[in-house]
Amino acid sequence: MRAAAPNWYAAINAGKDSVVCDLKADPALAQALCERADVVLDGFRPGVLERFLTVPDTAVLCSITGFGVGGRHEQRAGHDLNYMGWAGALADTAPAMPPVQVADLAAGGLSAALEVVAALLERERAGRCARLVVSMTHASHRFVAHRAGGPSERLLTGGLACYRIYATADGRWLTVGALEPKFFRRLCELAGHAELGERQFDEDQEAVAGELAGLIATRPLEDWLQLLDGEDVCVGPVSTIDEATAEFGAERPGQAAALGAHTDAWLAELGIEPERGR
Repeated sequence: MRAAAPNWYAAINAGKDSVVCDLKADPALAQALCERADVVLDGFRPGVLERFLTVPDTAVLCSITGFGVGGRHEQRAGHDLNYMGWAGALADTAPAMPPVQVADLAAGGLSAALEVVAALLERERAGRCARLVVSMTHASHRFVAHRAGGPSERLLTGGLACYRIYATADGRWLTVGALEPKFFRRLCELAGHAELGERQFDEDQEAVAGELAGLIATRPLEDWLQLLDGEDVCVGPVSTIDEATAEFGAERPGQAAALGAHTDAWLAELGIEPERGR
């Protein structure tokens, strides 16, 4: 990532110390860091960390895994797309690719952060340190598990005309999320076809969507945004990344530290001879 996506790398790693340690050659530095840690994050496949380090009972250990521990997929290699596929989260949209790494960032990262915070609170209250396992596949499945045995309609992935993305006259896109009847009726009124608002849940959703698509295609995106601004219609643009950054983006993080930039400082802090810790 440092070479292929430096901006992404900086966003994830700005503000962190960068310490390099060869666990196979000499795990002394990593072990000393663990002894000082409140939380140890394990990104290896299950069973690898234990071969090199002993996490003290005073630290919360959180292992972020692809498939959890103990199942037949435990040692399977994967990336976000694989986990989402195994979890059933791509069933409605394949072969379209998800634009956000839900398994990595939400099912993995945010789930782990929440569990770690809870574990630290438990340590403070009861003096117990948890050993946590987060499965990116299992956690991704939880996002769609409510649909198991339920309606098969693609309600949020194009099954309803009132919840779709439509092309505008200038080749841009308008998001319509007018699920509630009051929002859809108002949208159709503003578009000049109030009668369409009464057909929101007709059995033939493609017919409704076709008429709405024809209406939206008559105006450029900016015209729609101006017309609908301030209205309760649940409509918006498909912004470019630059447009979204200009309106909602926070200040960019600083640069990520050079690889291993803080190794010597930590060796000194921990009283480890540099020759041993490299």
